Amino acid sequence: MAAAESVDSAPAIAGLAPLSGGVDARLHWTASAQYVGRTAAMLAVLGPGLMVMLADTDAGSIVTAAQSGAGWGYQLVLPQILLIPILYVVQEMTVRLGIVTQKGHGELIREHFGAGWAVLSVCTLFLAAVGALVTEFAAIAGVGELLGVPAWLTVTAATLLLVWLGTTGGYRRVERVGIAIGLFELMFLPAAFMAHPDLRALAAQLQQAPLANRTYVLMLAANVGAVIMPWMIFYQQAAVVEKRLRLRHLRHARLDTLIGAIFTQAVMIFVIVAAAATIGRAGSARPLNDIREIAGALQPFIGWTGARVVFGMGMLGAALIAALVVSLAGAWGIGEIIGVPHSLGLPLRDGKCFYAVYTLAHISGAAIVLSGISLVALTINIEVMNALLLPIVLGFLLVLEAKALPAAFRMAGGYRCVAWLLSGLVIVFGLFMMVHILV
Repeated sequence: MAAAESVDSAPAIAGLAPLSGGVDARLHWTASAQYVGRTAAMLAVLGPGLMVMLADTDAGSIVTAAQSGAGWGYQLVLPQILLIPILYVVQEMTVRLGIVTQKGHGELIREHFGAGWAVLSVCTLFLAAVGALVTEFAAIAGVGELLGVPAWLTVTAATLLLVWLGTTGGYRRVERVGIAIGLFELMFLPAAFMAHPDLRALAAQLQQAPLANRTYVLMLAANVGAVIMPWMIFYQQAAVVEKRLRLRHLRHARLDTLIGAIFTQAVMIFVIVAAAATIGRAGSARPLNDIREIAGALQPFIGWTGARVVFGMGMLGAALIAALVVSLAGAWGIGEIIGVPHSLGLPLRDGKCFYAVYTLAHISGAAIVLSGISLVALTINIEVMNALLLPIVLGFLLVLEAKALPAAFRMAGGYRCVAWLLSGLVIVFGLFMMVHILV
C-alpha cells in the first residue's frame, strides 16, 4: 500500500492522466474479474436442483394446477407459495447427503438398512418411475394430437430422442439439453397473460382458504401430494454425485435447489391463473383430465394458438424433462442398489445394465400408452402407489440424514423440527389422497 500511496501523491505531469486513475482501473478490473469468477463458479454448480424441479412440474402436476384454477379460481395460489419451503427443505437434505457422502440414495439405504429394504425401495421406485413415464408419454401424445400429429409418431419420436440423449452423451450434456427442454414451461407465462386475469380478484382470493369445504381440502391435498415425488429424492442425490460436487459447492448447490423450488411453483401459479381467469370465471363443468380437455376448455378464451400451441408447448416441455429425470432416477437407483456401474459417463459396453434400465423404462412407458388401454384407471393406481411410496421414501430420507451424515452436517434445533414437521405434513396429505381415491 505504501507504493500505491506514493503514486497517488505524485504530481500530475502535463498531458498525462493522474496515475491514481490507473490504480482505480486495476482495482475495478480486479473486482470485476472476481465477480465474474464467482458467478462462473456458481453457474457451474447449478443444474441438478433446477433439473429436478422442472421435472416436478410434470404433466400430472400441470393437470392438477389447471383443475385447481378451474374449480377454485385463485384460492389455491397462496398454497403454491407456501409449498416452496417444503420442497426446498426435503430436496436440500438430498443435496447434503449426496455431497457429503458421495453416494446415491439407494446405496445409502443398502448400507444402513440392508439389502432387503434396499430391494423393496428400488422395486417401488421402478414401478413409480414407469407409472410416471406413462403419464408423461400420454401428455406427449396429447400435445401431438392437438397439432394434428398421430400419437404413435410423437410418442415414438420422443422415446427415440430421450434414449439417444441418455445413451450417447455425458451428464453435463444431458443436463444442458434437459434444462433447455424444461424451460419450455415458461410458455405457461404468456398463456397466463393471454387469459387477462383479474388482479383484484387474485389479491382478494389470496386471503381465502375454505378449509371447511371437503372438496377444497381434497384439491389442496392433491397439490401438496404433487410437490414431492419419490423419484425426485433419488434423482437429485445421484445427480450431485454424478456432477462431482464437493463440500465447497454446497452453498451454491443449495441455491440451485432454492431457485428450482421457486421456479417450479411459479409455473404452477401461471397455470392456475390461466385456468382461473378463463375456465374458472366461466364456471365450466367440463372435465379436465388431460391436455386435450384443458386445451379445449381454454380455446374459447385464449384462441387456437394460445390453447394449442402456447399451452401445448409448455406441457410438452414439462412432460419431456420429467420423462428424462424419472428414467435417470430409476436407472441410478437400481444401479446403486445392485452395485453395478451407473454413470452417464460410461461407454455403452461398460454400463450395459444402467443403460438397459434407462432404455427399458422409456420403452415400457411408451408401449403402455400406445397399447390403447384405458389410462384413467391406470392414473388412479399410479396416484395410490405414489401415496404409498412417499412415506417410505421420506422416512428413509429423514433417518439417513440423521445416521449417514457426520454431526457437523446434520440438521439441528429448530430447523430439524421444521423439516420433520413439513415432511410429516406431506405424508399426511399423501395418505389422505390415497384414502379418498380408494374409498
